[in-house]
Amino acid sequence: MKKIRTLFLLTILIFASCKENKQQDYLPESIGAYNTLTVVINNDLWKSEVGDNIRRHFAAPALGLSWDEAQFSITQIPHQIFSGSVRNTRSVLYVMEDSLDLAHMKSNMYAKPQLIGVVKGRNHQEIIDNLNEKAPEFITDYKALEIAEAQKKFLKSLSKEKALQEKLGINLNVPSVYKVGREEENFVWIDRQIQKGNMNIIAYSVPWDTFSNDSTFVQDIVRMRDSIGNLFIPGEDIPGKNNHMITEKAFSPYVFPAEVAGRKAAEVRGRWEMSAYPMAGPFLTYIINDKPNNRKLVLEGFTFAPATEKRDYMFELEAILKTVKFNE
Repeated sequence: MKKIRTLFLLTILIFASCKENKQQDYLPESIGAYNTLTVVINNDLWKSEVGDNIRRHFAAPALGLSWDEAQFSITQIPHQIFSGSVRNTRSVLYVMEDSLDLAHMKSNMYAKPQLIGVVKGRNHQEIIDNLNEKAPEFITDYKALEIAEAQKKFLKSLSKEKALQEKLGINLNVPSVYKVGREEENFVWIDRQIQKGNMNIIAYSVPWDTFSNDSTFVQDIVRMRDSIGNLFIPGEDIPGKNNHMITEKAFSPYVFPAEVAGRKAAEVRGRWEMSAYPMAGPFLTYIINDKPNNRKLVLEGFTFAPATEKRDYMFELEAILKTVKFNE
């Protein structure tokens, strides 16, 4: 009898799992521009201190850009509008005053891939407390989803150039619109033209022991970047001047621990400028531990696009850099 009961329970579980998978298969593709967050919240709550708190977290300035741009572009809609195709939005934050006090993330409820961060509370303060606790985790999840979606689209048309493999023993999923502009023994520069400038990827390696002192890590990064700029990234010819890319002197870059391609890395965000000419823009650098090759691999994306918002350009470069794979 016990065996029959166990078999019956297993059958129910398998059936439920199959039903859930079948529902997932029929979900429509999610929609939405990159780095856009739909906030589902009633108008009164949005205009209150709860809305201020949401904006403080999710519309905070993205780091390292030329001027302030929100990390997410927010579209607010009341609950009654969250129906039909609007529910297929890729990144959603659902906030309401309720008899429940909770905050969690749900996946693929109405479309796939989709993340819906749900935040509820019995009063304004409970909602704010839940937002304060969960916002960093939600932001990480939303960003990871956006990066993954961009990387999927890259696969539709990839560059066939082999410079990165031949010079550095790595592969990147680089869209075909990017072209190799310069390659040396230990340096590759890839770029694409955009309406008002260009987007760039550079890759090179430095010896494993380049950063031997934690107390001078940031200064050593700046020194490394400036020396590479001097060697490989010249600017306009200025009589009597050595004009090349450097790290902007007025601001120290942001440095965070990271993981790229399953390896420990440092993520560096800041601004570049030319040493003798008024040009500047944002950069993102990953310094990746490549112990099997006894080196640090450096991948960097930077943008030149004067008088233009650059958040989404830097997002695309980040998504490309995070596809790196090492030739084992």
